[in-house]
Amino acid sequence: MSVLEPFQYAFMRSAALAGLVVGVTCALVGTYVVLRRMAFISDALAHTVLPGLVIAYLNRWSMTLGALVAGVITALGIGWLSRRRELREDTAIGIMFTAMFALGILLMSGVRTYRDLAHMLFGNILGVTQAQLLLFSAVAVGVIVALMALHKELELTSFDPLHAQVIGINADRLRYVLLVLVALAVVGAVQLVGVVLTSALLIVPPATAALLAKRLPLVMLLAVLIAVSSTWVGLLLSYYYDVASGAAIVLVCIVCFGVAWGWRQIRRAV
Repeated sequence: MSVLEPFQYAFMRSAALAGLVVGVTCALVGTYVVLRRMAFISDALAHTVLPGLVIAYLNRWSMTLGALVAGVITALGIGWLSRRRELREDTAIGIMFTAMFALGILLMSGVRTYRDLAHMLFGNILGVTQAQLLLFSAVAVGVIVALMALHKELELTSFDPLHAQVIGINADRLRYVLLVLVALAVVGAVQLVGVVLTSALLIVPPATAALLAKRLPLVMLLAVLIAVSSTWVGLLLSYYYDVASGAAIVLVCIVCFGVAWGWRQIRRAV
């Protein structure tokens, strides 16, 4: 059993590259999601891309672009509903979540076959095309550049939003930006592990890294390593044991979290 044997196939190499791109993007964005205690938003956004997928499918448009549009609309809608603090952010997320997901289910009732939609709902990393990989890469570059440009502001508003407001940083505007970046990351991950399992790549690697490190740059680096390595290990497990690749990737992430949690408990006990 060779570790490199599966990667002699083009579809495995494409899957590994897709895992690298999406893993890095989700880990970096997910770090801020975990810091701001916005874990629910990743799950909500993963489900609210559904109407975009169905509309694109019915009109023979790019399903990935359809998901992107739906994700961005959801993110902006959440920001708009909670902008004046009349609604708590988790309430706004719940409203957009249910509205968009219900719309997606309503539209799906007019679809005769669910085969193509099932790939987006449950993941199809082994079927990633070169065009999708190029699109994911472009999205990832845009997200990473935005995170680098706004790193100090996002870090400050995550740890001390009151101080950020005092020194003139517009926390609401940054929240809009972060919501859009999360939406972009979610759309990439949907193709990787599907709607149901997307939130794991955004939440579990950063949460695991936060158990092992305190400094934000180190947390982000560890989150990236955990996300990418979990993706590749999950792919190998799916190849050799003929199991679902998306589920294998997520379970490897969960194992990493369990090991980190156990290590932290042992260190506390000692």
